[in-house]
Amino acid sequence: MDTELLSYFRRISDEEQEILSGSKAICQERYTTKKQFIIDSSKMLANGTLIDVRPHTRFIHFPKHKHNYVEIIYMCQGTTTHIINGHQCIELQQGELLFLNQNVTQEILPATKNDIAINFIVLPEFFNRAFTMLEGENLLRDFLISTLQKESSAISYLHFQVKDILPIQNLIENLIWSIVTKEPNTQSIRQTTMGLLLMNLVNYMECLKPDSEVNQTQAVLVAAMRYIESNYPTATLQDFAMRQNLPTYQISRLLKKHTEHTFKELLQIQRLRQATFLLTNTNMSLENIISSIGYNNTSFFYHLFHDTYQMTPHEYRTSMAEKRH
Repeated sequence: MDTELLSYFRRISDEEQEILSGSKAICQERYTTKKQFIIDSSKMLANGTLIDVRPHTRFIHFPKHKHNYVEIIYMCQGTTTHIINGHQCIELQQGELLFLNQNVTQEILPATKNDIAINFIVLPEFFNRAFTMLEGENLLRDFLISTLQKESSAISYLHFQVKDILPIQNLIENLIWSIVTKEPNTQSIRQTTMGLLLMNLVNYMECLKPDSEVNQTQAVLVAAMRYIESNYPTATLQDFAMRQNLPTYQISRLLKKHTEHTFKELLQIQRLRQATFLLTNTNMSLENIISSIGYNNTSFFYHLFHDTYQMTPHEYRTSMAEKRH
């Protein structure tokens, strides 16, 4: 890694200084306002920001927790040891990547001064462009789809041992640099760089350390997410059930139990995700956007969009344009 970047992440943070001065435990109030230790993106990201990076807190045991965002950990130097879902021990080596979705539990053993890990804090919407860049069926697409699931996801983490893959290392460093320097008009650059990173990782799937086997229930859940993501303009529960050769009530029960969403709600989430992508990255008229994502009732779409984002589609497009300038 570039020496300037590495020096930036080596610095002792205020939190680490408190630990070195005698603090014996992580202060959860830095990360969440809830009783459960679920690290909150609103504590980690500035308002309106979809991605940021921060160094992992060293010198202390980081207790079991979850995130309400996607976390990607990149090991710049040294090693860190992660306990995943209470039992899976992963020693992350220099140059390796660990993707965690919102469903996974994570615990991290104490790191030393020379163990430099970078945490990417990523909201699922950030991956909109990456979705369009990834082709075919692969575990990375399944992982991104799994970020919509609340619990019992088929793929809760991915561990890539890619320290010797130069294109991947370069893309990671470029992405980190664009985030740290906070230069204007870089949102599209960051999203495209992430897409290129994922495309390269697909080409090196032999570097993926295997996760536990996916059971039949989880396979149906992943298939449902993939079906919605690929067919959102015309997707129906009946069509998916027919493709799976399963009754609609069984699929409905599985989705509600494991994602806490109905099929209709998951379809709405995907359609709104695509709407925000088109509002942000194209000049399509709102009427054409509404039609392209599968709605024919403009009033219903306006109501749904406002309930979800607390602003109108026009206000959303304007606010995102202002952030780019």
